[in-house]
Amino acid sequence: MFDESLFQIGPYDICAWNIILISLIVVVTFFLRRFIYNTLNKHLSEAYFEIEGKKIAWLRLLGQSTYLAAIYTAVISLNINNQHVKFSDFLDIKIINIETFHISFYHIVTILIVLLGSKILINIIKLYIRRSFRQSSEYNRGSEFVYVQIIKYIVYVFTILIIFQVLKIDLTLLLTGSAALLVGIGLGLQDVFKDLISGIVLIIEGTIRIGDIVAIPDKGDSEGIIAKIVQINVRTTQIETRDGNVLIISNSKLTQDTVENWSHGSELTRFIISVSIAYGSNTELVQELMVKAAKEHHKVKHKDRVFVRLANFGENGLEMELIFWADQSWYINNYKSEIRFEIDKLFRKNNITIPFPQRTLHYTASPNDKG
Repeated sequence: MFDESLFQIGPYDICAWNIILISLIVVVTFFLRRFIYNTLNKHLSEAYFEIEGKKIAWLRLLGQSTYLAAIYTAVISLNINNQHVKFSDFLDIKIINIETFHISFYHIVTILIVLLGSKILINIIKLYIRRSFRQSSEYNRGSEFVYVQIIKYIVYVFTILIIFQVLKIDLTLLLTGSAALLVGIGLGLQDVFKDLISGIVLIIEGTIRIGDIVAIPDKGDSEGIIAKIVQINVRTTQIETRDGNVLIISNSKLTQDTVENWSHGSELTRFIISVSIAYGSNTELVQELMVKAAKEHHKVKHKDRVFVRLANFGENGLEMELIFWADQSWYINNYKSEIRFEIDKLFRKNNITIPFPQRTLHYTASPNDKG
């Protein structure tokens, strides 16, 4: 029953035993590859990166080669009910055979080898780049990511070109014949292409890198979106906000809008905390208390002058501004909040009043009102 032919692949009969054996090969390959990658992950810690570099490369090569070994084993397993099955003969079997175009198993296997080869090449180059960058005293994760991404895109482009050559597809005729279609697609996807070009610019220029903290303009927020760059892809960029939300924005927003990069330039930034005090308050004492609250915070830099200025005569009170310098920190809002708590504590201790809006209503009695 299991020996009866169910269908044919080329000249070879496929029975139930063949399907069972191939299924077992697939399952074994899956668990073998999983075991190899679990072993690989144990050696990816920073402490052992340099020592285990060669071992990691070999484990990657071994893990990705399991696919080719599985294909070869599956073909050879056909010998249980077919005579003289050779892998080379199997490659000649045509899958698609039309007058001007044909695909055989040889093309499928060759494409798989090219794809695996490109992936192995990327892993080896990535390993070399990472080791080179991490041995440097001025290690920058963003620069490392940029170089890795550029190498990946170059390898992918050559991989696609090689695959077209394997399939004997003439790119010149293909592009010429589809020129009108490509123009239409280009017009419809011009925003996508704009984002692609912006992604390439970001990767090459390196003005915005992984880990940078940036302020992105936002119509609904005068301060903009303060976010950390998580990942830069060809078309989009992933950012993490202070709320812990991960947003995906188009690359063109980072290249065309005015983006403030907190991680570039000076390490220090001037920050302002605005406070209103009641009219008639002792402004000299207020200055002293606000400066004291700022200087007592561990993130405020004492080498730069901390001072208070009278910003305006407000509607409800005197508007004071505390000026201080601190690191461009992801948690600056928390630090400013801590300083405000200290200011409020000192104000209450010294009877300094923070005013709030008040309205006085004057009621004039009409002649008809009694009592």
